[in-house]
Amino acid sequence: MSVIKGARERARIEVTAAIKEEARRQLAAEGAARLSLRAVARELGMVSSALYRYFPSRDDLLTALIIDAYDAIGAAAEAALAGAAAADPVDRWIAVCRAARDWAVSHPHEYALIYGSPVPGYNAPPDTIAHAARVALTLVTIVRDAHRAGRLGAPPGRPLAAPVRADAAQLAADLAPELPVPVIAALVAAWAQVFGIVSFEVFGQFNQVVEARGPFFDQAASALAYQVGLDVLPAE
Repeated sequence: MSVIKGARERARIEVTAAIKEEARRQLAAEGAARLSLRAVARELGMVSSALYRYFPSRDDLLTALIIDAYDAIGAAAEAALAGAAAADPVDRWIAVCRAARDWAVSHPHEYALIYGSPVPGYNAPPDTIAHAARVALTLVTIVRDAHRAGRLGAPPGRPLAAPVRADAAQLAADLAPELPVPVIAALVAAWAQVFGIVSFEVFGQFNQVVEARGPFFDQAASALAYQVGLDVLPAE
């Protein structure tokens, strides 16, 4: 009985993977708004009712693809963080940002699904949040490590406006209470700017403006590291 159950589970995994692969192909060809379970089933030689046993609705399939994409870019960032464990904090920051950028450039349609225009009629469920946070949490890890090592200074710029401080204080309490509130605010801004730069490249806004896109991105990521306060030298 266990052999039969194992075979069925393997078959389900294989069919699920095939469905998602065909859905990704359709994302590239048609865009997320036109993703159709019937079209996926047709291309796989399945009847629609059979596909519904794997994904009851288009939104369920979209959610699975979104989670996969967040996990893929998150895994790339985490691998870069692990590979740069002994590096300077700024170099660790650049390595993680570069890994996220490289994944996005290599997977533009999957990137568009998670960082592009919202899909009409689709609302992501709460269980996507933890997957979406993986890249941001690698950046938080770098800043926390720098703080423990005495390599984190105060972010440059004006004092925080009261509403911004209130938001950042709440986030700090939930996420990293040991970090100064201005650092949390700077982290959120830097995280948004990293993906803004990536989106400009992926969606063609740099065409005929920036040609050396990899070096340009590294330079921008370095500036964002300093914006967060990662330019402090170790105490002697």
